[in-house]
Amino acid sequence: MIAGTAFRRPRHEMMEYGYAGRILDIDLTAGTVAGKDLPEEMARQYLGGLGFNSSILYRELKTGTDPLGPGNILVFSTGPLVGTSVPTACRTEASALSPATGLFGTANSGNYWGGELKCAGYDALIIRGRSDRPVYIRVRDGSADILPAGHLWGKNAWEAIRAIRQEHGDPEMQVAVIGQAGENRVRFASIENGPFDAWARTGLGAVMGAKNLKAVAVRGTGAVRVARPRDFAAALEDTRRAIYSSPFYEAFKRFGTMLASIPYYEFGSLPGRNYQTGMPENWMESRTRKQLPALSSRGISCQACPIACAHWVRIREGPYAGLELKDMEVTPVIGFGAGCDIGGLPAIAALCGACQQYGMDMVSASACVAFAMEMYQRGIISRDDLGFALPWGDEEGTFKLLDMIANRRGIGNDLAEGTRLASARFPGSEDFSIHVKGLECFLADPRARWSTWTFGYITNIRGGDHLRTRNPVENLRYNQNPVPYRTEKFGLPDRVFEDLDMPGELKEAAFDPATRGVDIPVMSKWSEDLITIYNSLGMCIRPPVLHTVGPALFSRLTTALTGLDISPEEMAKAGERIWNTIKLFNLKHGERPDQSDYPPRFYRDRLAVPGKDPLDPRMVRAVLREYYRARGWDPETGVPTPEKLSELNIKRGV
Repeated sequence: MIAGTAFRRPRHEMMEYGYAGRILDIDLTAGTVAGKDLPEEMARQYLGGLGFNSSILYRELKTGTDPLGPGNILVFSTGPLVGTSVPTACRTEASALSPATGLFGTANSGNYWGGELKCAGYDALIIRGRSDRPVYIRVRDGSADILPAGHLWGKNAWEAIRAIRQEHGDPEMQVAVIGQAGENRVRFASIENGPFDAWARTGLGAVMGAKNLKAVAVRGTGAVRVARPRDFAAALEDTRRAIYSSPFYEAFKRFGTMLASIPYYEFGSLPGRNYQTGMPENWMESRTRKQLPALSSRGISCQACPIACAHWVRIREGPYAGLELKDMEVTPVIGFGAGCDIGGLPAIAALCGACQQYGMDMVSASACVAFAMEMYQRGIISRDDLGFALPWGDEEGTFKLLDMIANRRGIGNDLAEGTRLASARFPGSEDFSIHVKGLECFLADPRARWSTWTFGYITNIRGGDHLRTRNPVENLRYNQNPVPYRTEKFGLPDRVFEDLDMPGELKEAAFDPATRGVDIPVMSKWSEDLITIYNSLGMCIRPPVLHTVGPALFSRLTTALTGLDISPEEMAKAGERIWNTIKLFNLKHGERPDQSDYPPRFYRDRLAVPGKDPLDPRMVRAVLREYYRARGWDPETGVPTPEKLSELNIKRGV
């Protein structure tokens, strides 16, 4: 044992309901472990999860900090709903200064880790400094230890999880861990959450690697206390009823995110061959939900989730026969299957397993491979540079390149920096490095599908990402913009519109009263704030939940659970406050207005799909200005105004 414990204070001295009431603060340089009380004002203003992380990092992280230096701070926070029976309430937010972007790095993950941290007595874990040797952290029922991890260093994520559980004789211990990619400070390394889930985006695994921190293992036997049980039970029942009544519930329970695999092909918006074609050949016959029943017969759920949108995959024949894992998210299917043109789901599943073991974000990993494949296509790199051929769709070459990236060997050392930095090392490749603010993009090409979702790539607080902005009532049956660039089609039943948990005044602004066309700038602002609330309370944003649960239900759940009276208006304001705090963090750490833009390819090149023209930069800029106005920010620079910060009770830091 290297460091000691931080015992909990008696219940009567802490916040008593909903929250554990304590923050665990560990300094790896000093080898110290301390605990402190959770301030009630912080809970009211920032809710939990992402909100706590934004508040802590904005206040404490100094300008000029090296993301891979000891001055960076890594924070894990759960939401108040985590550990309860609220559907999908299992999410934990991890945040730090991102090695990939140099801005706010953050990722969200479910599974069981967050519930264990809460039941162990902590709402948040702050990790500072850098150990002089490999270590891991063990958290158990109000105490924590820093333990040696030299015997774990060099193991992949799956091996390390097994070793830690065996070491403590506890197969149910929940482990956040890095693989070789994190140890080698790959800038898009993930923190794996158990064998099959992850805090994937923005390179937080590299932050752990730079701290010589292999894992954080948690186990708790406590329980979450409810302030007003009768009110909570009523709010819980109404929440369940709303989710189960969603028109997306049954389909999403059956297919999960693979529901999107067909419509995005039909729209011509897949990132085929690094965004050169929106419709890869043989896509429908090889890489959609139609092939899923042959690979999976049951769903897998996270804690408290009634949807079970993940799939337990078993490959029965072919070169990957015998492989079993939790997989088939649409993210890697589109990343590897379209971006790299890998031609079948079994190979994609095996590539996912490789990323899970190395500890690499599948979005950025597949984007880096696609970037390398296009360099190979255009003669910028050759077989001599790689040691093997790398044509589009080459499975063997993709596995080899992932291994080179994770272990920083050969050209993998360059690609481990991410496409933005790697492109500077390969003259002529800059035009097809597809990223926003250093974070690789994903899912839908905005040239083929312009929507709140794809517009959100350039407003997103963590860069080119698809999980922080999404119209909660997006309809994948339609791909129309009634007013070019400005609105998207609604097209859902009347009851969905009427039941939408959204403030009435905002609903009037976001939807055309005659056509119900969705105003993209207004909806973008709202959806970002809404998803921020989800990521702060600890809920999942899967469509059956996102489009049915909003500030009114969240207010009832949180107030009954914690005893803190938080109105729907205050709940919405908290989401906006957190988003603005993160924007201020980014500005503090060097974000420029010109970075909120698409890569040049989207403005210059026509997709290899009929009728898919490049984006119009004047129209994009006009929509961006309207979005800034909706946020109360300066319409030209996107900087929050003093009036907006005063309204949100945010003090601008230095």
